[in-house]
Amino acid sequence: MQSDISYCRIIRKYVRNKYKYYVQIVFKGNPPVKVDTKTGEIKHSIGQGDVGIDIGTSTIAISSETDVKIFELADRVQNIEKQKQKLLRKMDRSRRVTNPENYNEDGTIKKQGSKKIVWNKSNHYIKYQNELKVLCRKQADIRKYQHECLANYIVSLGNKVYVEKMNFSGLQKRAKNTEKNDKGRFKRKKRFGKSLANKAPSMLLSIIDRKLKYFGEELIEINTFEAKASQFNHFDGTYTKKSLSQRWNDFNGIKIQRDIYSAFLIMNISDDLKNFNINKCNERFNNFYRLHNLEVNRLTGKNNLSSIAI
Repeated sequence: MQSDISYCRIIRKYVRNKYKYYVQIVFKGNPPVKVDTKTGEIKHSIGQGDVGIDIGTSTIAISSETDVKIFELADRVQNIEKQKQKLLRKMDRSRRVTNPENYNEDGTIKKQGSKKIVWNKSNHYIKYQNELKVLCRKQADIRKYQHECLANYIVSLGNKVYVEKMNFSGLQKRAKNTEKNDKGRFKRKKRFGKSLANKAPSMLLSIIDRKLKYFGEELIEINTFEAKASQFNHFDGTYTKKSLSQRWNDFNGIKIQRDIYSAFLIMNISDDLKNFNINKCNERFNNFYRLHNLEVNRLTGKNNLSSIAI
């Protein structure tokens, strides 16, 4: 406790059917360095070199000079949508029984103008509400812990971490246009809202940036529209649009997982953050391809996400 105190804050969490309050003391400066008591080595140290990450709504591909990986984001966070919907239906039924005066005959909520609607909550409603709080709190804790661990791993690979600039808020929104598929059926307007809520890729990027700043570095965003990592072929310098379902690149018999290859290209971005450094790509490709095949072998036979396609 050698640093000056910046401020204190109260954190409230709902744990085991009651609220618990925690005091957090925030100090100025960087957090203290952790040391392994057995080996004396510094924990979570920063590596040296370039790292490229291709992050999606539920997966992340990582490429560096020492390792290549593709992970499902926060894989221990379970999909709780069915449990949430079940609880929300119970809450809705309970609220309708105890507040009949707030509903129209067709089941819609009465408009009160500027007047605030008063809701009477039964004991059953409060019970279901608390169950939902506990469920969401547990998921949030697991998600943040896994993101912190993954961020430590990424920072250990290199000090120059590159990522495409992403608009996650745009991916959350429903599609505006009403379209039909080849069979004449209406396409669903839902996009990636639930996936982003469960996996929180934007949170992971914020954590990586925070950890890099401890060492005087920062997360570097490349120009997505100029670089077009998902379309580029460094062998001949051409751009080819691919459908979202096409998960593998085939370069004259050399097959590479699409997301991992994008991470490799992002790792080899030029200083202008708009174009790829072809010389770096050529120099590093053989080592990358070897590490890529090791990662594919690791994932073969496992229950992977369909977007990983291994």
